[in-house]
Amino acid sequence: MATTERTPTAKPKLVRSLRSGQITIPIEFRRELGIGTDTMLQARIEDGELRLRPVAVGNEGRGSWWLRELYDYFAPVRQEAIDKGYTEQQINDVIDEAVAEVRAERAARDERA
Repeated sequence: MATTERTPTAKPKLVRSLRSGQITIPIEFRRELGIGTDTMLQARIEDGELRLRPVAVGNEGRGSWWLRELYDYFAPVRQEAIDKGYTEQQINDVIDEAVAEVRAERAARDERA
């Protein structure tokens, strides 16, 4: 895939990363690149720079073999929880709590490093 160099129209901006490492892309940049709330970005390091570019994502991920395999792998566990009387919401709440706990542990580890 050939790339073409574009002359940027938005002036350079200084941005500061948050403690978590997140940054905000200035609105002028988002407008110029057509970045919206549902836009996926490809990130890479090139020549010592962080480069982001919007990418189109198709529906090829739907029905993908690996997603089906993952779903099938956890189906017995989900069925066991349903058989024990857990609701879908209760299952999702436990998953959300576990994810939050892992993220908090990772953030604490990153702060110590």
